[in-house]
Amino acid sequence: MHKLRLNLLHVYMGLFLFYMIAPLVVMSGAAFNDNKLPSIVPWKGWTGKWFAEMIADERMMLAFANTLWVAVAVAVIAVVIGTAAAILINSVSGKLRTVLYGMMISTILIPGVVIGISTMIMWTKLGGFVFGADKPWPFIPGLHLSVLGQVSYIAAMVMLLVLARLQSFDAGLEEAALDLGASHGQVMRRILLPHLYPALGAGAAVAFFQSIENFNVTQFTRGGADTLTVYVFSKVRSGITPTINALAFLLILVTLVLAILYELKRRRNARIEAAREAEARRAEALEEAI
Repeated sequence: MHKLRLNLLHVYMGLFLFYMIAPLVVMSGAAFNDNKLPSIVPWKGWTGKWFAEMIADERMMLAFANTLWVAVAVAVIAVVIGTAAAILINSVSGKLRTVLYGMMISTILIPGVVIGISTMIMWTKLGGFVFGADKPWPFIPGLHLSVLGQVSYIAAMVMLLVLARLQSFDAGLEEAALDLGASHGQVMRRILLPHLYPALGAGAAVAFFQSIENFNVTQFTRGGADTLTVYVFSKVRSGITPTINALAFLLILVTLVLAILYELKRRRNARIEAAREAEARRAEALEEAI
């Protein structure tokens, strides 16, 4: 019976991995197919011309650069706001905690179209109310409004990661540091933030990739600027070429390399930590023997 369950588990994992990886393989394969259509069927031979055309496409490169800048800005702001919200929610209790938590989580449940439209309307109306009908720079639609709109719900995702990490934090460490004369700033920098670093890194990664794939919010707030998702959407009507597949292949490749490097670093740190624990146990055993 145990062997049957193990075999079923292996079959399930194989099907799951196939379901996740097969679309990426098909998309990547189309980047090397000498066919004007983004498909691997029919296969007309190997080519690298789509990568050259991708680089030559100035609009795509500008859209990609805009996407990266927006994603970096969203990641930075979302980590700051999400971390602050998590610390605040973790420090209060009762109905206030429930209200604050519900307000932050509600942004994840709101459709992206609603967030995009409401962001555009609020900031443009605010600009017209404060500065008049001309609505100067930060109140006209543009990538800066896309950043604000995306942060409004991505920060909640970061908050959830940081809040989960805070559950394992020993509040007694803060009290001990304060009793020993440390300031609140020192406690934050030297005790709390080091404990939150894994969650902050994960939150930044989630915010970055959530911003890259965002379309609904960006579409309504971008003004005349292009991002990658908007560019791809515009090409759907005129006809997609395999240059999109070439860019997707490079993004997949970079993601895999970063994931492998992270895993190698994690295993290295785990080995170092295990070696330290083993050394501490040996030292403790030696002291007991003496």
